[in-house]
Amino acid sequence: MCKQLQSSVNVLALLLVLQSGQSWAQIAPPPNYDQKLNDMVVNATRSGTPLDEMSLNTTILTKEVLESSPDQTVDQILKNVPGVFLNDVPYYQKDPTGQSINVRGLGYGRTLVLIDGLPANDAFYGTVQWNLVPMSSIESVEFVRGGVSSLYGNYGMGGVININTKTPKNSSQEVSASIGSFATGNVAASKDLVVSDAMQMRFSADYFSSEGFQNYATISPGSPSNIKNGMGTDAVKNSNVRLQNYFKPTQDTNAFLRMGYSTMADLSNNYAIAPNLIQTADVAGGSTTNLDVDKKVQVNAYYQNTNFFKQTANNLTVAPQKPYINANYTDPYSTLGASAQYTHDLKTAGIDQYILGVDARNISASNLTNNLNTTTGNGAVTSVNYAQGQQNFYGLLGQIKSNASAIPLEATLGARVDVWNSQTPTLYNAGVNGSSPVYQAIPNQSKTQLSPSLGLVYKATDDWNLRSAAYQAFHAPSMNNTLRSYGNTTTGYSIANPNLTPETMTGYEVGTDYRWKGGFTQLTAFNNYIQNAITSYKITDANSAFAYSLCTASGITVSAQGCKSSGGYTNVSYYTNQQNLLSRGLELQYHHDVNEHWALDGGYSYTRTILTWTATTDPTNTQVGGVPMNMANVGITYYPAPNASLTTTFRYVGNSWMSTGTLPVPAYAVVGLKANYQMTPQASVFASVVNLFNRQYVTFNIASAASSYQAGMPQAITVGARISF
Repeated sequence: MCKQLQSSVNVLALLLVLQSGQSWAQIAPPPNYDQKLNDMVVNATRSGTPLDEMSLNTTILTKEVLESSPDQTVDQILKNVPGVFLNDVPYYQKDPTGQSINVRGLGYGRTLVLIDGLPANDAFYGTVQWNLVPMSSIESVEFVRGGVSSLYGNYGMGGVININTKTPKNSSQEVSASIGSFATGNVAASKDLVVSDAMQMRFSADYFSSEGFQNYATISPGSPSNIKNGMGTDAVKNSNVRLQNYFKPTQDTNAFLRMGYSTMADLSNNYAIAPNLIQTADVAGGSTTNLDVDKKVQVNAYYQNTNFFKQTANNLTVAPQKPYINANYTDPYSTLGASAQYTHDLKTAGIDQYILGVDARNISASNLTNNLNTTTGNGAVTSVNYAQGQQNFYGLLGQIKSNASAIPLEATLGARVDVWNSQTPTLYNAGVNGSSPVYQAIPNQSKTQLSPSLGLVYKATDDWNLRSAAYQAFHAPSMNNTLRSYGNTTTGYSIANPNLTPETMTGYEVGTDYRWKGGFTQLTAFNNYIQNAITSYKITDANSAFAYSLCTASGITVSAQGCKSSGGYTNVSYYTNQQNLLSRGLELQYHHDVNEHWALDGGYSYTRTILTWTATTDPTNTQVGGVPMNMANVGITYYPAPNASLTTTFRYVGNSWMSTGTLPVPAYAVVGLKANYQMTPQASVFASVVNLFNRQYVTFNIASAASSYQAGMPQAITVGARISF
């Protein structure tokens, strides 16, 4: 540990020495972060709303903010934003089915993520594959908290995160590379080609790999026995290739065409014999046409195709106790969508702007689960689950903005009607090698959802405003919940429920923003209530009627004692809409450029999330698992010269539970360090340290067993450089 720490200190000292020859008389003010609210426009609103007119709590992470963070992946940077619940384990250390984001304690998979304005949530799992957006391609990140279903429909409960990628600036090239602890490395290259104002292109490629760290917590009583034969670190290899084209078919029309391909191969199951492989190809295109100086039409279409091959492994419980693959899953899925929007900046009759929009999306998927022999580990298929289905979303939206003339009050009224339907034409369970399939007749599911919203912003002074918003939002079940049954006698079974329907949330928030020449502060209080929340329900003899239908449908026999497989009685659960959840809290964010040498950042969130009703054994009125009640962060940045910075961050996470009311996770705090130096206008270098003092701790997580305690990120040192030419 001492050698690693000394190495990091030496690297940081070297960077400061390199820039020490700069004249202090040349020192310029620190970079303009997001304190200049009236200079920034939030594209995630679909109407280009200035940041100081947002009625929802909004944060923009600029290029400077991203570059000053010690963390090296976008998810780990987002975890320090108040209201975000992402633990201190980078995405590439997690199973791809668990790479998501939790906002305001509402649960994973309930927040929309966009890349350049188009949906990026995984079509099957509802998660976020963060490898799709490498840091080298990100220009800025917009984060709007609160219900946004009136604009986007599905996933709009927690808010929307819009990741803006870099666009062509001139005909130049850029190459960047970094290397760090655990053999973690990244290489990226891009080429901009500006033929004319009417034709611009950008090609980018990125490769990331890491050997990962041993992701087992030592506080769990069973931890030593959790590390078994064949286990290793969570290695990963990611690649991305992307081509972006921007052109002007006519004088009044701007258009784009984007194509990409990415892969992710990892060992997040901890076994070298059981890798995960994700391959994703996507294409998107669209145009914006100015019909007049105050009218425009936007049209977009996108398609994404993914193949996900997943394996899980375990050790035999009998001699020779060797590792073996106990199940494999093949999940091919695709999403096809399109939208059209008309915007009119009216600025008359009390109406400043109105928009009308329509969109549609189809998700098609299938899941093939092969459960393998758990006694001998010989690879024989003991049972098969197969399901095929699709979900369709159709939305119609309208929004009006009004600025009162008598008082400085801005109002935004929006409403959207969504029609959702789910079809599962094929679902069967079969025996050895797929023999004797038992087909299930699944009725189609459908729901029509109204999502209204009202936002108010009162400008008390030029620097101080008050805001409030009320909204309704919804979230449809993921196809992972409706199609994928999995498990074995060792870990238990999880049975898909194709009869799930969307959840509904109502909520409101009030807040205030105050800004001055050198900074800003934001304070927000919120209240969100989810009905018909999707949860996992354990089958017991108390509900044997359910047990009989579900267990037998999955090839598991049932008795008065519960579900029984060939290996004996086991835990079996299925998904239901039988929970109501209430989340309330406060969010505080602060930034201050003290002078030309120093800048301060801070954030705090208090989140009280409980179940008000549940049909499961989870207790009500108790803080839910995976949601620390108190979280805080502090950042101090020092600018010794106009082209150098040194940032120290402190992150505190309070006590929490892994499972609601059980499996406690102690509070912890970690420190990070980042140094940047712009050697020339074309070349820059950086060095960063995550977990500077190499603290060993358990990070918060959602799990139901002590064996799932998760070790936080150990000390990780990274150095890198970027060259433009």
